[in-house]
Amino acid sequence: MPTLEQLEAANKSEVLVYTPYYPKDKHGILPYAITLYNQGFLEGARHIEGSEQIPFAASWYVSKLPAELTRCRIQFDGQADLSYEITILNAEFIDYLIDVIKSSKQFGTADFPQGFYRKLLRFDD
Repeated sequence: MPTLEQLEAANKSEVLVYTPYYPKDKHGILPYAITLYNQGFLEGARHIEGSEQIPFAASWYVSKLPAELTRCRIQFDGQADLSYEITILNAEFIDYLIDVIKSSKQFGTADFPQGFYRKLLRFDD
């Protein structure tokens, strides 16, 4: 499985289906986020201020349409009692994957943005 730096761009027809869902500043990363999404799996580490990073493994069901739902499971530190699940629109999830790629380039480690964790842990409900 390629690292985030080795992701190849998704084909143009897949990208065109998702393009209307994102502002222009995200269009450059979108083809790579779709490729990541199509893999259905991501390993990374959650950054916690003042603490060590917590490794995670995330997996999700892949479907092709932006308005369909996907179910994402994430497990922290390889511990079953630290497993969480979220059902989310594909277009919204791919938006989070765009942020994962951006932060990976900036910090060197794959991590979901704060908004994803708020939704995952249902802080916004």
